[in-house]
Amino acid sequence: MKILVVGGGGREHAIIKKLRESRGVDKIYALPGNGGMKDDAECVAIAATDLENIKKFAVENKIDYAVVAPDDPLVMGAVDMLTEAGIPCFGPCAAAAQIEGSKIFSKNLMKKYNIPTAEYETFDDCGKALEYLEHCNMPIVIKADGLALGKGVIIAQNLTEAKEAVKEMMEDGKFGRSGSRVVIEEFLEGPEVSVLSFTDGETIRPMISSMDHKRAMDNDEGLNTGGMGTIAPNPYYTKDIADECMEKIFLPTINAMKAEGHPFKGCLYFGLMITKNGPKVIEYNCRFGDPEAQVVLPLLESDLLEIMQACTNGTLSQTKVKFSSSSACCLIMASKGYPVKYEKGFEIEIENEAKPYVYCAGAKLSEDGKLLTNGGRVLGLTAVRETLPEAIKAAYALSEKVHFENAYFRHDIGSRALKAYREA
Repeated sequence: MKILVVGGGGREHAIIKKLRESRGVDKIYALPGNGGMKDDAECVAIAATDLENIKKFAVENKIDYAVVAPDDPLVMGAVDMLTEAGIPCFGPCAAAAQIEGSKIFSKNLMKKYNIPTAEYETFDDCGKALEYLEHCNMPIVIKADGLALGKGVIIAQNLTEAKEAVKEMMEDGKFGRSGSRVVIEEFLEGPEVSVLSFTDGETIRPMISSMDHKRAMDNDEGLNTGGMGTIAPNPYYTKDIADECMEKIFLPTINAMKAEGHPFKGCLYFGLMITKNGPKVIEYNCRFGDPEAQVVLPLLESDLLEIMQACTNGTLSQTKVKFSSSSACCLIMASKGYPVKYEKGFEIEIENEAKPYVYCAGAKLSEDGKLLTNGGRVLGLTAVRETLPEAIKAAYALSEKVHFENAYFRHDIGSRALKAYREA
């Protein structure tokens, strides 16, 4: 089979590496991919949001199956377009992708179907939003309605910060049209858990839980990022919590989307907070998380392509989905200065023994074939071991075998999880 994977980051590299293990896969194309994927897929310089040329490439190259991984093309309707062209796809249609594409849509869905989440109000008028803040308890959460590269969520510690966040989104256009409407919601406290899930619109199969680390610096300080590292499984996500999530969140969400006429097929991401009043939804994503995919997929023992096709065909209930009992840790190596300002173009050197465990994100090939840094988050280094402490130690050991100028990474990935792990 010829497979097309839309996207070009570490998440897509993780998907491609796992698909290479699937039976019947002869060729994988990555659109656009990146220079670090050259040994795993043929990269084609077509942007993930260039839907017309993606469709043209898929038809001309007789692609058997497509995986649309990033949020933007999903919300734009890439799956709809490819499906209409006769190319079966993994991923939700545009109507279902609203669950991430509009926070107002997702919050209203949760309210309508009694899915536990933070209390909230929505605004399309800046003045009314500012007036509402005068009566809110702090801290409070301000969210841009639309997609904002994972950066459209501000936790304001006081009224001044909250008003500034609203003005930046609604008046200054910090996130473009995505910030023209905002959600202002209650600040929740507790351990965060990410749960990716396979679903065909009827059946849902949660994957191994994980814990992301969003802040740029150690001790959860600094600006929010796309993610500086992950561990799996998340020790805060106990069997009792998992059972409660299935009953009150996972199945109700799938059933709600079906009832709304937008059955969700693909990977549905649940961002959860385990509060003193039980688990609540912080956010939905309509695709694999990044870097959550880099720890969850290496633990998958079943055939990824078979599972994806079952999600497309509506046969997930008859398909084996099995994960290892091991643990995984992904350490993100970033460019110093990320997520604000950073330099590009430094040569990346990866020792041969580390290459199988490196997922490339912000990387490109020079004209003479050298791998160069080309983004904020450059690489993900993932180690799988029998226990979580061993996996974390091994991931940091990998960082000693990868080198580029201005490299930066957090030194405490998994520290919170280890505390819970030891107390369990």
